[in-house]
Amino acid sequence: MPPLQGNSMTTSSMSPAEALASIALVAIAADGYLAEQEGQDMTMLLSRMALFSSYSSEALHRLFNHLLMRLKQEGPGALINQAKVVLPPDLRETAFAIATDLVLSDRTVTPQEQSFLEDLYVILDISKAMAQQIVQVMTIKNRG
Repeated sequence: MPPLQGNSMTTSSMSPAEALASIALVAIAADGYLAEQEGQDMTMLLSRMALFSSYSSEALHRLFNHLLMRLKQEGPGALINQAKVVLPPDLRETAFAIATDLVLSDRTVTPQEQSFLEDLYVILDISKAMAQQIVQVMTIKNRG
């Protein structure tokens, strides 16, 4: 997967919900492989959030497909940079926590996923201490 720093061209604007979903999608694709189960885990996780309360399961599926197309066309760096622009500061730690949860959910962290998380907290302007705390909590959550 190419580095996250990259072209920040904006082909279309996105909502805060789409921004959060974009970060989640790049997280599950960070290892270069997108399993169907990971997509289902992502939509289930997002569907429980207040930010997505107005989305039906069909609307979430359409959003996932739309973002997947954008990921393929624009690359992960562009998608993350576009998401950062519209993601409210109070949702950046939430986005990082969701990304971390999705990366850790299969209990295997590839070097690409590790690198993604290390880049992501910097891009989202999250302190290293907070990022480490989030990773620690998500590691505990995904143990069982």
